[in-house]
Amino acid sequence: MTKTLASGAAACCALIMFAAAAAPAEAASLRRSVDVDASPETVWSAIGPFCAIAAWHPAIGSCAEDARGPVVRTLVTKDGKATFVEIQTARSQAERSYSYTFKSAPIPVTGYASTLRVLAKADGTSTVTWSGAYTPDAGQAKAADEALAGIYESGLAAIKARFAH
Repeated sequence: MTKTLASGAAACCALIMFAAAAAPAEAASLRRSVDVDASPETVWSAIGPFCAIAAWHPAIGSCAEDARGPVVRTLVTKDGKATFVEIQTARSQAERSYSYTFKSAPIPVTGYASTLRVLAKADGTSTVTWSGAYTPDAGQAKAADEALAGIYESGLAAIKARFAH
């Protein structure tokens, strides 16, 4: 009887562990912002064009844009080790924002959607906000969160530095 209970408990634990491993990852989101000492129009003119990211993001070495159909940009990192293919899904000159999704990227996520926006502050300067929503691949939540946070934070720091007086 003890043997039967022990093997039943082991089977139950194995089933629980399997179910936990097979459970889909929970949706996640990330938002980072930085205040910039320049007008929203000035900041937007520098970062608003979809391929301008190659000029302001320190990790991006090149950007090629294909505007046939939905606008697609292909980003290659400066070290040449990673390529991102992103599709622009929305753009608003009036709101100084654009949104995009990953078509392919070396980050363990699915359903990634992001928005870069320049907001006006009362004193005439700006706040740049970069936000994203995604589902990390199973067991990859920490890696996905850290990779995206690193991209956002280094990009925003470069924007801030570009307009520092």
